[in-house]
Amino acid sequence: METYKLPSAPLEERVADLLSRMTLREKVGQLNQRMYGWDAYVRKGETFELTDAFRDEVAKGGGMGALYGLFRSDPWSGVNYDNGIAAADSARVANMVQQYVLEHTRLGIPVLLTEECPHGHQALDGTLLPVNLGAGATWNPELMERAYAHVAAEIRSRGAHVGLVSALDILQEPRWGRSEECYGEDPYLAARFTEAAVRGMQGDEPQKLDAPDRVAVVLKHLCAQGAAQGGRNAGPAAIGPRELREIHLPAARAGALAGAAGFMAAYNEIDGVPCHANRDLLTGILREEWGFEGLVMADGCAVDRLLALTGTYESAAALALASGVDLSLWDTAFSTLEEAVRLGWVQEAEIDRAAARVLRLKFRLGLFDRPYVPELRAISVVGSPEFRDVNLQVARESAVLLKNEGDLLPIVGRTRRIAVIGPNADRLYNQLGDYTSVQREGTGTTVLQGIRSCAPEETEVVYALGCGIRDRSKAGFAEAVEAAQGADVAVLVLGGSSAREFGGDFEDNGAAIVKEGSPSEMDCGEGVDLADLSLGGVQRELLEAVAATGTPVVAVIVQGRPHALLDVVDLCGAVLCAWYPGTEGGRAIGELLFGIANPSGKLPVTMPRSSAQLPVYYNQKDPGRTRNYVDMPSAPLYPFGYGLSYTQFAYAHLSLSREVVSTAELENGERVKVRVEVENTGARSGAETVQLYIRARESGITRRIAELKGFHKIELNPGESRFVEFMLGLEELGIWNRELRFAAVPCIVSVQVGGDSRDTLSADLTVTV
Repeated sequence: METYKLPSAPLEERVADLLSRMTLREKVGQLNQRMYGWDAYVRKGETFELTDAFRDEVAKGGGMGALYGLFRSDPWSGVNYDNGIAAADSARVANMVQQYVLEHTRLGIPVLLTEECPHGHQALDGTLLPVNLGAGATWNPELMERAYAHVAAEIRSRGAHVGLVSALDILQEPRWGRSEECYGEDPYLAARFTEAAVRGMQGDEPQKLDAPDRVAVVLKHLCAQGAAQGGRNAGPAAIGPRELREIHLPAARAGALAGAAGFMAAYNEIDGVPCHANRDLLTGILREEWGFEGLVMADGCAVDRLLALTGTYESAAALALASGVDLSLWDTAFSTLEEAVRLGWVQEAEIDRAAARVLRLKFRLGLFDRPYVPELRAISVVGSPEFRDVNLQVARESAVLLKNEGDLLPIVGRTRRIAVIGPNADRLYNQLGDYTSVQREGTGTTVLQGIRSCAPEETEVVYALGCGIRDRSKAGFAEAVEAAQGADVAVLVLGGSSAREFGGDFEDNGAAIVKEGSPSEMDCGEGVDLADLSLGGVQRELLEAVAATGTPVVAVIVQGRPHALLDVVDLCGAVLCAWYPGTEGGRAIGELLFGIANPSGKLPVTMPRSSAQLPVYYNQKDPGRTRNYVDMPSAPLYPFGYGLSYTQFAYAHLSLSREVVSTAELENGERVKVRVEVENTGARSGAETVQLYIRARESGITRRIAELKGFHKIELNPGESRFVEFMLGLEELGIWNRELRFAAVPCIVSVQVGGDSRDTLSADLTVTV
């Protein structure tokens, strides 16, 4: 038997043996992921058939490297429950695809099935989590690791192998429509959640990917898309090499160290070089500096965009391949690599290098030895009660209480009537975010349903739509005002929407096209960027009309980006920020409003007063002097890390194990222990996220106003106190010095600990030569 078919043979021997048997056309076929998965099959009643287009694609490449989105469902793909693949049918169709490729190619190389899962599997019946901003707001990577493990189990049970996970973008520009895909604006926070995603989906031993509940993770996007100029999608990032390393690469490096199987390059450019053509990034830093040996995937149609630099498909493919891209996504360019070799643009050794990476991943996933998946397993795995419980907990912890004047929340006592008003009160898709699959009837809980299920039996809950997200009509105002006038409290559910619509317009990579003046209610999501962060349409006017009734107002803001909420906050007694909270979000919000659960979310991003303040992220460079606006306060509306609870926490007794440490000691592994006491001084149990920041000066380069270096989320009963400890070593105190080398440097460090980035205790640490 050929060596590559022997399960007992060492991995590298199997890869080398198979590669030696392949023709150039077959190798190039392994580098292509040209087909939309929903074009590979057709559903006829309860049966599925593979299409001629799929068969032709397999024949063209003498096989198929990967097939994207076999199970994807959304308005762009046009897949729904009438024509798509539900969980019960998934394994059968995946096995059909795999069987055809194995039996109709010379070498029988299995195909990778890649799936979108930025916040749960984007497939019919796939469980949808809160979006990444909500995940970041939990400040609970351990909880998210459990959630990601369930996502991986769902995907693998259906027969797919690779999960595309949004994790690396840092939210410096909240006008960007893809803000919801970021864990937040801080690199340390993003790094911890990136690790959680990789560990959850690949397991503690990331080299062993052949388990039935693990998938290979491809992290996206590499990198700096969250710093796009003007917040325009895929816009250039005006950053230098130090900014790149300090802010935009730590999450990617954490993912690489955790064992991520791959990275997806970003659409943007850095200093004039598109990421797909950036050899310094994709090879120099990723492979040569970090030692990464996995896969680099192109983003959709991105290699073809390099024609603006090169002029031909062959030269565009050659540039991307030489820069470090291994596997294309829907491109024409990579399909011309065989011709590029003949033209002398590409050496076959470069093809071999990339093909080996693709094959290596297939061997690691066990596809050569066990290419098929049990056809009934998905029924018990997808949407399991255990996953639903975890999803509900993520939704609970993702909501951030921003204001609670006079303890208006939780809603307790003799509340006989509650008015629930607003465009996001009873629309499930408005709380799911972008990259969302079509939902089965009866799936999920809206905010209105959550309030009704949690309200006391004697409480009447009335509902009025009021207005739309972007629509300018005020026709629903009268009904909303009438509902509020007869209520003890009005809950206004406002915000944004990333809900795509069937029949909408989309770019060739799936990004939504929402033109100025469009009737679409989308104001967030890929391709939907804003110039103004104020709430859309006439939502503010609706709030004013309801507040004018004198009924106490609670605002629930369901959103995918930090909107400018100054007017909202001024008009409400309480404000709860709920980043698109997923299918369990309505239940979670109901529990929080009635005190069944205690809010514990903290802001993963700074909340601006106005779009005119941007940039407003907390960790800007320290200019050494104060520069204020004349026409409004320079301080944000709410600082990074902020979030209230129904109890209170007090901080005391901050101490350092030593007040002076040398650069040599830090380089040799010495660490400084930071210790602080936290007490629950309120009347109920609650969770507090204890946050550690540093502010350094006199270090030879301009440092940031504050830098997050650690956090712990703890539960405390009333009157209970606990000492929380952090460690500061080279990783936390080192910087990218003038020579762009990461090292400890002499400086004065203010060590700050508190419940957010603004209100902290501090102690000084001196780093000496």
